[in-house]
Amino acid sequence: MTFIDRFNRRVADSPIGRYFLLEFSGQPKQRKGSRFFTEIRAGLATFFAMAYIIAVNSTITSESGGTCVCPHTAADPTCDNDPEYMMCVNVIKRDLVTATAAIAAFTSFLMGLGANIPIACAPGMGLNAYFAYQVVGYHGTGPVPYNLALTAVFVEGFIFIGLSVLGMRQWLARAIPASIKLATGAGIGLYLALIGLTYSAGIGAITGAVSTPMELAGCPAEYLDATTGMCTSHKMRSPTLWIGIFCGGVFTAVLMMYRVKGAIIAGIALVSIISWPRDTPVTTFPHTPLGNSDFDFFKQVVTFHKIEKVLNVLEWNLHGVGGQFGLALITFLYVDILDTTGTLYSMARFAGFVDERTQDFEGSAMAYMIDAFGISIGSLFGSPPVTAYIESGAGISEGGKTGLTACVTGICFFISIFFAPIFASIPPWATGSTLILVGCMMMRSAADINWAYPGDAIPAFITLLIMPMTYSIAYGLIAGILTYVLLNGLVWVIEFASGGRIVPFAKELKDPWTWRIPGGILPPYVVRLLSGKKDFWRPYPEDEAESIERMAAKEHSTIGEMDIDDEMSRDKKHSA
Repeated sequence: MTFIDRFNRRVADSPIGRYFLLEFSGQPKQRKGSRFFTEIRAGLATFFAMAYIIAVNSTITSESGGTCVCPHTAADPTCDNDPEYMMCVNVIKRDLVTATAAIAAFTSFLMGLGANIPIACAPGMGLNAYFAYQVVGYHGTGPVPYNLALTAVFVEGFIFIGLSVLGMRQWLARAIPASIKLATGAGIGLYLALIGLTYSAGIGAITGAVSTPMELAGCPAEYLDATTGMCTSHKMRSPTLWIGIFCGGVFTAVLMMYRVKGAIIAGIALVSIISWPRDTPVTTFPHTPLGNSDFDFFKQVVTFHKIEKVLNVLEWNLHGVGGQFGLALITFLYVDILDTTGTLYSMARFAGFVDERTQDFEGSAMAYMIDAFGISIGSLFGSPPVTAYIESGAGISEGGKTGLTACVTGICFFISIFFAPIFASIPPWATGSTLILVGCMMMRSAADINWAYPGDAIPAFITLLIMPMTYSIAYGLIAGILTYVLLNGLVWVIEFASGGRIVPFAKELKDPWTWRIPGGILPPYVVRLLSGKKDFWRPYPEDEAESIERMAAKEHSTIGEMDIDDEMSRDKKHSA
């Protein structure tokens, strides 16, 4: 054995290895293939794929104006020309850089430690845009003040904690039809790829349009219309686009083809290092006021910015805005519950944790409660709702299987609080191709969708399509579930009215569905508590034995498939 193998085994045999169920830890539920160094590499990959959120979330959320007061005069309704106000907004942005890194560090580490899953958390993209541009409005022009919107987020988190304790969030994930759950994973893959193609967090190959929903972009910044966001000319001539494609995409893909460990990290690091020097066509610090400000921040390398204006600013006076507060709360609730539910379940399936019998995954109750707790804590830091991140797929694809991956990501975010100038300077074109590659790997679940029966295939396709097109996981799930209910509900009505004589073609191929899923609605620990078991957090011996038996059968099946693949490979070589 090499030094790394020996070290991996020592860690696996330690309390850390036994807690996180590393392979060779001797635990009955140890996770096949999990290694200490692999988990570290996976955590770094997830962090580098998510690091853009430090800059992006602070930029988007600060557009609301935060706690800065704008007079909203007729001549300058958004205070864009008010130097004092804009200086205040700049302080809000720096506050949110620290806040975003701190929240991501806390919730990611807690997710790994408490739920033991390789999924990291941070303020959610999409939710932050809804918070900043629709609820609070650009520079406070929306219906709900910033402080009150944070209060809605705080309340939402505690509602989610209650739903998680009762098992409703877990039941929702398990009760969603199989085809839609499979389509959710593939849809998130397309959603990731779309993010990787855009300007805000990707290589900038596409942009929104007027006559068509999207169009080809990839032009240098000087040819990008500031109003419409469209390229006026010089499409596909942006140097950063091609650096992202070749150094971040092709380079990483080739390393992955040769199974080079750390391929994703290498691609992101290479593009970032190329983009940091000034006076180059691909610099992330152009000679503009914003570029100069970013470069001055980058040169500090190590610094800590104390949160000054957004810490614990919740407002509980609902006089005159109760209706808008309720609307914001309800919207946050349904968007976030579906968004997080879909993300957590899809990442768990991508990592191979989902129990096909119960449609649940180990640590699900704790994962949902930590996510809910993070939402409320995040609001105290002035941030929009926190959610599980689909960029966790980057770490899972690197081999992350345990909570150590999320813990490493959390530690990196904690370090980034002090190295914010470095991590906030990773350009979006450095991570764009990575997101596309991860999206490619997540598309594999589309092959398992039941395409033989339209009642399963059409809702699955709607789910898969709407997620990237609306830039929302929640809207894709809503569209898919409603389509499923409508189509299969009509079939049930027609069959019932005809006494079973009129049935659709190939209905026998339909995936079975029932809300009575094995395991019931309540989480197992609640059932054990209600039954009077004193140590209700521990499963019954027979349940644990059954779970271990299923895991062993699953591993045996996987090994058998690998043996078949190896035999086919040998046959091909022999034939050649």
